[in-house]
Amino acid sequence: MSDAVLEYALNKRASLIEELKELVACPSVGADPEMADGMEKARQLIEQKLDQMGFQNRQRLVSGGGSGQPAIFAERLDAPDKPTILIYAHYDVQPPDPEDKWHTPPFEPVEKDDRIYGRGISDDKGPMMIALQTLAAFIAVEKTLPINVKLLIEGEEETGSPSLPSILESHRALISADAVLSADGARWRPDLISLNVGSRGNAGFEVKLITAFQDLHSGRYGGIVRNALHEMARLVSGLHDVDGRVAAPGFYDGVREPSEHERAEIHSIAYDSSKLLSEIGAIPHGEKGYSTLERLWLRPTLDVNGMWGGYTGAGSKTVIANEASAKITMRLVEGQDPVAAQESIMRHLETNTPEGVRLEFMGERGASEAYTVPSDHPLLMAASEALEATTGTVPQRVRIGASLPLTEIVHRLLGLHTIMFSFALSDENFHAPNEFFRLDSISDGLAAWVRILREVAESDVADYAPYRH
Repeated sequence: MSDAVLEYALNKRASLIEELKELVACPSVGADPEMADGMEKARQLIEQKLDQMGFQNRQRLVSGGGSGQPAIFAERLDAPDKPTILIYAHYDVQPPDPEDKWHTPPFEPVEKDDRIYGRGISDDKGPMMIALQTLAAFIAVEKTLPINVKLLIEGEEETGSPSLPSILESHRALISADAVLSADGARWRPDLISLNVGSRGNAGFEVKLITAFQDLHSGRYGGIVRNALHEMARLVSGLHDVDGRVAAPGFYDGVREPSEHERAEIHSIAYDSSKLLSEIGAIPHGEKGYSTLERLWLRPTLDVNGMWGGYTGAGSKTVIANEASAKITMRLVEGQDPVAAQESIMRHLETNTPEGVRLEFMGERGASEAYTVPSDHPLLMAASEALEATTGTVPQRVRIGASLPLTEIVHRLLGLHTIMFSFALSDENFHAPNEFFRLDSISDGLAAWVRILREVAESDVADYAPYRH
C-alpha cells in the first residue's frame, strides 16, 4: 500500500541532499574554539528548518551555569491523546584531523560512487536530516504529526555531553516525554538488519607512579633504586590473571553470568570473529570460557590505553625514570556500580605497590552504568515492526561493546528509555578521515522513519507508563 507521506519525502530527496551538504559545510567542531562560527551557522540552519516546519517553542537550552554549547529544543504537540516522543540528534562533529589523510576537503561535501563524503555526514548530520525530513513530509501532506514530538539536538555529544545532565535537570518539565528515539548511533553491520538494545558502561582514571625526586643517572643509580617504568609495568601486568580475568577483588561484584537464552541469541547471529581479527592483524584473546561476542557485549573488561615515562626522544639517554604514568579504562556490564568498579582497581594497584613507591590518581572520567532496553518496550516493538515492514527482514537484536552516555543519562535523570534508530553504518569512517554516508540509506531511512511514527501512533500513552520511573 502506497503512503502519500513517504512518496512526498522521497520526491524531496534531492532537496534533502542539498540541505545536508549545506549543513556538512558548517565546520561545527565543538571541541575547537576556532570553529565557533561553524557551530553557530549549523545551529542557525537547523533552527531555520524547524521554523519552516512550524515547530513551536523553539529555544536554545544551556547548562545551569550557562557554559558549553547550547542544545536546540522545539516541539509540536499535535496529538494530545497520543504518546510524546523525544527525538534526539546532535549537530557537533569530530575534528577532521589528520586532514592530510582526506581524499577531499572534510567540510566540502562531495558525491562519489553513491556516497557523500564529509566530516559529520554519517555522525550525525545525515541520520538527523532523515528524521527531520520525515517530520517535514508529515506536516506538508497531513498538516499535522501523528504523534507528539519534542526535538533535542545537542551540541556537545562529541565531547562527552558534559552539559547534557544539567540541561535535562534544569528543563525536566519542558523535555518530559514517554520515550526517546535517537537518530544518532549506527547500525552494527551493513549486511545485518539489526536494532541495538544495550551498551556497556564505562569508567576510567589516570595513575602516576613516583619512585624518586627526579630522573637518575643509570650509571650512578642503576641497580640500587627502583625504576618507575619497571614498577608500572609490574603493576599493570598484574591487573589480569593468566585466564584473562580482571584480578582486582570486588571488580566483578554484581556481575551475573550470561543466561542460556542470551548465549543462544548471540550464537544465532552470523559472525566471523576470525575474519574480523585477521583484518586487524590480531589473534583471539580474552577471558576464557566466553565467545568473542560474549566478551564484547556481556563481560566487563579493563584496558591500559597508554603508558609513558622516562626518555622517549631521539637517540639514547641513560636515565632511570622517577615517574611513570598510565591511563586505564574499563567497560562495565549490568549490575556493576561504575564508582565501585573503579575504586576496586585503584585499591588493587595500591595494595600491590611496593615499599618506597607512591601512587597518585587523577583524571577520573565521568562514570556511566551499562544500559539495556526492556525487551518488550513499546518503542522497541515499534522500531522492530518498522524495520521489518521496510526491509522484509525481522531485525536481530544486538548490543555494542562501547558506551552510549545518552541512553544512561536520560534513563537515570528522566526515567526514559532510548531506542537508537540511525541509518548510519558502522563502516562509514566516522571519527576518521574520509567519513561518508551511503545515498541508499536516505531512501531506506525515510521509509523506516515514516513507518515508526505510524507504529507509535497506533499505541497509547498508557502503554509507556510501566517503563517510566
